[in-house]
Amino acid sequence: MGYLYLIIAIATEVIGTSALNASAGFSKGWPSAIAVVGYALSLYFLALALQYLTVGIAYALWAGLGIVLVTVVAAFLFAQIPDTAALIGMALILAGVVVINLYSDTASL
Repeated sequence: MGYLYLIIAIATEVIGTSALNASAGFSKGWPSAIAVVGYALSLYFLALALQYLTVGIAYALWAGLGIVLVTVVAAFLFAQIPDTAALIGMALILAGVVVINLYSDTASL
């Protein structure tokens, strides 16, 4: 159940961050509202995930996968294409997420 909550937390964080970019500094109503609701839901579901997962692992997955997914969304929606260094950095983040999930004994309580 913890990973389901974490997936929802990541998805709503990506939605919130994407809407934040579209809000133009909170000057556009609907994107601003979506950003606030997205972040609120993200933190709520992250808190639920923490009932099942350790905080370090959950936060690493939430932040790491959020970074990668926001970059993918930004490339498609906002034409913000990452350069080679950014892609290498994100590959390292994904590698870290894989290592945590495959080899860490602290991935769950």
